[in-house]
Amino acid sequence: MQAVFLITDLFVFAILLFVIWYIWHVRSDRNLRANWRLAMKRPVAMVSSMVLSFFLVVALTDSIHYREALPASPGQAIQYSSEAISVLDKVLQPLATARERSYSEPLAAVAFRKETFEREGVSVRDYPRLRFGGKHLADPNKELAGDLSSKTWSAFGLGFVITGVTLLVGLVCASFTTGQSFSVVLTRFKLGQTEWPWRSMTITLAVMAFSLSWVIVLSQGYHVFGTDRTGNSVLVFALKSVRTALVIGGLTTLVVLPLALLLGVTAGYLRGWVDEAIQYIYTLLASIPDVLLIAASVLLLQVFIDKNQGIFETSLERADARLFFLCLILGITSFTGLCRLVRGETLKLRELEYIQSARAFGVSTPRVLWRHIVPNLMHLVLINTVMQFSSFVLAEAVLSYVGVGVDPKTASFGVMINTARSELAATPLVWWSLTTAFGFMFLIVLSANMLADAVRDAFDPRTRLRSASSSNAHSKASTQEVTA
Repeated sequence: MQAVFLITDLFVFAILLFVIWYIWHVRSDRNLRANWRLAMKRPVAMVSSMVLSFFLVVALTDSIHYREALPASPGQAIQYSSEAISVLDKVLQPLATARERSYSEPLAAVAFRKETFEREGVSVRDYPRLRFGGKHLADPNKELAGDLSSKTWSAFGLGFVITGVTLLVGLVCASFTTGQSFSVVLTRFKLGQTEWPWRSMTITLAVMAFSLSWVIVLSQGYHVFGTDRTGNSVLVFALKSVRTALVIGGLTTLVVLPLALLLGVTAGYLRGWVDEAIQYIYTLLASIPDVLLIAASVLLLQVFIDKNQGIFETSLERADARLFFLCLILGITSFTGLCRLVRGETLKLRELEYIQSARAFGVSTPRVLWRHIVPNLMHLVLINTVMQFSSFVLAEAVLSYVGVGVDPKTASFGVMINTARSELAATPLVWWSLTTAFGFMFLIVLSANMLADAVRDAFDPRTRLRSASSSNAHSKASTQEVTA
């Protein structure tokens, strides 16, 4: 096995290391720790974090690429495959290799359209059996419903065991750590009278466990979300698209932050000709239609890649370079809003007394910006960053839909939606590709938006005090009820 490091892989793990460092930094900062505790005590924030954590794990497993060793004779040097695969590809290999001839509906055992074929030596026109879906059934017309029912109950039983064991361990641990009896802990849990939203988290865990168990169990014998025109599993393509969505959201945010923060703080603090020059730059960029600028940039990159095939060894590297370049262009065209916000807040902060005192004592400008201005802007930057994440995910879908997004060979929700245009006009209607893309993208965007709302309420000084007072009142009332 030979490790392969794509450009976006390096940035994905760089973002992961930054998140780990930020968590460590929050633990040592009392104010940040209090704000994040206030945000995460909201059930909606914890539920959204659990859903996003699942998609993050999928994206990370799809970001570990390697080349497999080819079979070699004794004494021959080890050679590796020309194409790189990821850990997720290896996990999904049974589904990826279980291809059909063309479309098949979710949980079907026969093809979607009638074909002419021979049955017992007689030419007939009927729905042929699938190669993988329901191949273990002797008579799909009679056995399909019963087999799906039995596998569904087995999946629900597995999910119930996972949820029950996790809940029991959690309640026992809570009883030991708090010094309360198991019955008191169980009563507080059932009434939702705990400091952290454990009841909401348990319900979310149960739904996730049931859903994943159902998909895993049924995937052993069926295409759970059907197949596309080429006979490939829609579930595999959707799971591969998760990484593209999170890379677009995370990497583009990583481009926006330094540009907006550096230019906005510099313009607001120095003012004068520096402020005018920076305003001219981002006003000029904001005046150009984003779609036209992105389309022109992506097409220029595609021409460069076509003329310089030797730079990239594989098609995966070429597609990854286009994805990385798309993130850069999206970041450059999207930083103007945050830059304006940071500049306006900096203009207000530079006139406050403690900033004037620091300047009077001869503190250098870089130190004033780093130690006094930037920390007081981070709540705005954090709120705006979390809220922009979902907009970048949607932007990729729109750009891929119009043909100027990621490489057509790259798995993404935009490519799935673009492919579904012709499928929606087919007779009969092919609905499952669009529905799957919509469902996955809806979960990611909705979870990010709900988490952004909770973070905004916790970090915005205008709503933080109100949230904290209501939380304290709820905790006191819960304590009094249990005590009584």
